[in-house]
Amino acid sequence: MKDSTICIHEGSYPDANEGGLNTPLYLSTAHLFPHPSNEIRYPRYSNTFTQRAPAEKIAALEHGEKGLVFSSGMAAITTVFLSLLEAGDHCVVQSDIYGGTRRFVAQDLARYGISVGVPESNDPAAVEREITSRTKLLYFETPSNPLLRLVDIEKIARIAGDHGLVSVIDNTFATPINQKPLDMGVDITVHSGTKYLGGHSDIACGAVVSSERLMERIADMQKSLGGSLDCFSCFLLDRGLKTLPLRVQMQNKNALTVARALERSDRVREVHYPGLESHPDHDLARRQMKGFGGIVAFTLEGTLSEARRFTEHLSVIKGAISLGGVESILCYPFETSHAQLGPKEREAMGITETTLRLSVGIEDPEDIVADIEGAFAASS
Repeated sequence: MKDSTICIHEGSYPDANEGGLNTPLYLSTAHLFPHPSNEIRYPRYSNTFTQRAPAEKIAALEHGEKGLVFSSGMAAITTVFLSLLEAGDHCVVQSDIYGGTRRFVAQDLARYGISVGVPESNDPAAVEREITSRTKLLYFETPSNPLLRLVDIEKIARIAGDHGLVSVIDNTFATPINQKPLDMGVDITVHSGTKYLGGHSDIACGAVVSSERLMERIADMQKSLGGSLDCFSCFLLDRGLKTLPLRVQMQNKNALTVARALERSDRVREVHYPGLESHPDHDLARRQMKGFGGIVAFTLEGTLSEARRFTEHLSVIKGAISLGGVESILCYPFETSHAQLGPKEREAMGITETTLRLSVGIEDPEDIVADIEGAFAASS
């Protein structure tokens, strides 16, 4: 089945009692034991039908064997690391990744005796140089947060395979609609489902998809860490996934329109969007992505105070934390997603005080562009 059909029909458990088409909300935390299925059902084990529905839908979209949903994206990411690594192990992690993940690998993994290698660039050769005899896992994110740099997925997956490593990719920004890393040789995909998968800025959740073999280890660790997703959030995630292809296709289109408008403005120093010919990874994006995504990053000319004056005059676009919802959202990575990093780390990643990350929504693109141009005029 194609993605749009998968989003509607996969992972469905219709109501057998009433004949309802939607998967019911199974709120019970106490289940009969012994059960006819010989399975111990418990929400912390992520095995109720309400929890299975979105997990199976996401797994089908990613072309994976099994999926799990989590209470947040960071719950998904940290569970993957801690289920596959132990004291004395080493992992290689891309430098320009989400700030929360960067903080976890830089500060927390050391407490468990796990060392981290960070390549100087996303070039496959630089990545391979960081691999040691103790390396067990290779983690990357493409497009990256917030400057949307790309990693050659097939090459990195091949390097991981050649060295017997588990490869993990954060596929949040691309979504399974724009990019299917498992088809390109990656072992595990993770998502902050809070963003595009949920799509309506009303739930926090995460997801992991991989093979049955690897998911057994991840599921065991999830039981210990307790990062399962509650019933009502599962219901909202399942409902949001049904419109994922429609939303992503509109956001792809709108983001490209906005990026081109920003590129024409003399108030903008630099625009980061893989769909632009000026983006350094544009050719790679054309090869490995079906769409270029809904995030546009740009750096304004001038000072932080001038950037704030610009954002204060926006009306359609809202200043807020997070991304991937139906509404257009603007934020300062310097003060939000990457605030936990030091000034030198942010500078090395190319994040300045006037770098803005715009999550383009599904409003009319003319209204989004007019809002930006009006804010430039009012703040100049």
